[in-house]
Order: sequence, then C-alpha cells, then structure tokens
Amino acid sequence: MGTGKTTVGRQLSRKLKMDFYDSDRVIEQRTGADIPLIFEKEGEAGFRKREVAIIDELTQKQNIILATGGGAILDNRNRNHLINRGTVFYLKSNLKTLIERTSKDKNRPLLHADEPAETILRRLL
Repeated sequence: MGTGKTTVGRQLSRKLKMDFYDSDRVIEQRTGADIPLIFEKEGEAGFRKREVAIIDELTQKQNIILATGGGAILDNRNRNHLINRGTVFYLKSNLKTLIERTSKDKNRPLLHADEPAETILRRLL
C-alpha cells in the first residue's frame, strides 16, 4: 500500500507494450462505486470477495501487467493465482515513505479504521 505499484505498473506496461490493469480500478469500474463506498456497504469481507474474483479473472490473461491492492496478497487464493500464473515483483518502501504517501489518501479505507495507519502499514511490510 503506497509503494508505487500502479505508477510502476503503468510505466512498465508502456515500456513493454502490454495491457495494464489495476485490480482496484477494475472493481470500481465494474461496480460503479469507489473502494471506500464498497467497504462501507459490504465491509472488508465483501470487498475481498470481489478482489479474489477479479484477480482470478485477470491472472488468466496473457501478457499483462497487473497491480493489485496492498492487501490482496493477504489472501492465499490471490497469492496462488499471482505466483502460478505470472511473474511477481515486490516493491518495497520504508515505513516513513509509506505513511507520507498514504496518510491523506481518502481512497484507502483500511487506513481510516480504528487502528493507527502506522500499525496497519507495519502489518503489510
């Protein structure tokens, strides 16, 4: 979350002339709702169910670049689809940079939960 997956993915897709997908944006396009609204209406479990389905679908495509949401890898099904159907790149940033990049972003519902953003980001590192 906040490492630059979408930014790097877009640049890589242009360089390699491959289609780019961001799983969060695909979910938003298909539902007509942004991620915070999906979390509000369906909870994290509802969002994660949608995320698993989208990642399953997208990882069956050939020659694409896929950026996933930061929490996607926490689900074994997503990890398996990603590892078994493509090449995975891990982007790493330090905690201070992640907090700077994500602290004011209203489209990250996990960071606006009861736990401090630092605690949540540490869990994802």
